[in-house]
Amino acid sequence: MKLPQLLKNVDVLHITGEPEGDVFSVCYDSKSCVRNSLFVAITGLLRDGRTYIPEAIERGANFIIHEGDFIPPPGATAIKVRNARRALGVLGKNLYRHPSSELCLVGVVGTNGKTTVTYLLEAVLKAAGYGVGVLGTDNYRYHDRLLPAHNTTPESFEFQKIMREMADSGVTHVISEVSSHAVDLGRVDDCAFDLGIFTNLSHDHLDYHGNMENYFRAKLRFFKEVLPAGGKRRQYKMVINGDDSWGQRILKEATEPFLTFGLKNEDDVRGEIISLSSEGTKAIIHSGTSALAISCHFIGMFNLYNVLATAAAAFALNVPERFIREGIEGLKGVPGRLERVSLPGETALFVDYAHTHDALTRVLQNLSEFRRGRIITVFGCGGDRDRGKRPLMGKAATDYSDVTIITSDNPRGEDPLEIIREIESGIEMDRVIKVIPEELSWHKGERCFTLLPDREKAIELAVGIAGPNDTVLIAGKGHEDYQIVGDKRLSFDDRKVSREALDSRRNG
Repeated sequence: MKLPQLLKNVDVLHITGEPEGDVFSVCYDSKSCVRNSLFVAITGLLRDGRTYIPEAIERGANFIIHEGDFIPPPGATAIKVRNARRALGVLGKNLYRHPSSELCLVGVVGTNGKTTVTYLLEAVLKAAGYGVGVLGTDNYRYHDRLLPAHNTTPESFEFQKIMREMADSGVTHVISEVSSHAVDLGRVDDCAFDLGIFTNLSHDHLDYHGNMENYFRAKLRFFKEVLPAGGKRRQYKMVINGDDSWGQRILKEATEPFLTFGLKNEDDVRGEIISLSSEGTKAIIHSGTSALAISCHFIGMFNLYNVLATAAAAFALNVPERFIREGIEGLKGVPGRLERVSLPGETALFVDYAHTHDALTRVLQNLSEFRRGRIITVFGCGGDRDRGKRPLMGKAATDYSDVTIITSDNPRGEDPLEIIREIESGIEMDRVIKVIPEELSWHKGERCFTLLPDREKAIELAVGIAGPNDTVLIAGKGHEDYQIVGDKRLSFDDRKVSREALDSRRNG
């Protein structure tokens, strides 16, 4: 692509060198640069891309987008911009011919439930006969292609690239989880969204945002700025959890037309509970004069909200009711989201991605409704992440569990024992007994907890002490098939370890 065409709408401050020329590729990783590449030197959270300019030029890049001061060597062109990260998204939009303008693009925003809603809405849209692509925490997928997800929401340039591939392959609808980081860093600023869904907001990512207000403002920015900027006109542009106080704030501050969902009479799409059980959920979804009966495999009140969000989004996209029912009822479950690992008739063992105080509380509250025996919970907290939620999760786990085993999650660069100590600081010691792992099975009538940093041994212990009527929850990692310890990414899957522990137990 010609350089002037590629730079269309980029906030260029100054060009040093040849302002014309052909650009053969765009890269923001210097190792990816080749002859006639354009290298974007992003000032990142951990690294300053400007330090990699010499390597990019050495590999063949002769166009450099940068901030600050840089004098290019002979034969190279330096393009100074106000914001290199922001420029990257515009370059992607230009290079890949604005793919979101050819797609129906749906963004799912919120702390919890985003992944489940993407799976549910994907099932509904597929039932209606659409070609569907999904970008989310688990993976990026469309048709028969499955790509690893390096971020919940791709970097801006990759977002445009994947959408172009989807559009060219016949995809008509793309559903994307949109993280607060992605909104704050401008990854979705150059995407034309048809619809935004807000699930809820609770304590998370404060290591990045600092406080809940900043966290909320990042979510709000999607609805207040990004969604309108896409320019697409629809009867409804926002689907908002009307029962969530943060959702109510979005409705007051954002001006796009909306539908609310929830369990209250004033919600536009309202759920009427028929039954909630360990086998699934039965409900009637009311919308105007419509009453849609649903019987699905998803467990618990929080999943009913995910179902309602999906139904409201489908109504906003004018999907007929029969496909809404077919999609929701046909989906058996979501990987790592309250995923049952055990067989019918034995100890109920679930693996769930709950890694926030709110998510863990909701999962345990719902499991409590169906309990016959004890609830045994295994969980930890990730290292190098929001430390403020650790004591809150310690309290939530011990408040709603009979037995809690605190272990490692992804400790990353932190000492696992220090993370565990911070979790333990939130436990009300006058209500819960602390015991050593070897004594855990002795305290069957008392609420207790123990510390066991080895996650595999913690899972084996939970399975070993569980009775046939007990419920075991392994929380925090869900679908992940790895554990990050230091700078090493080790193979580890809660579901695999749990199955092996159950097999060992069955074999005596």
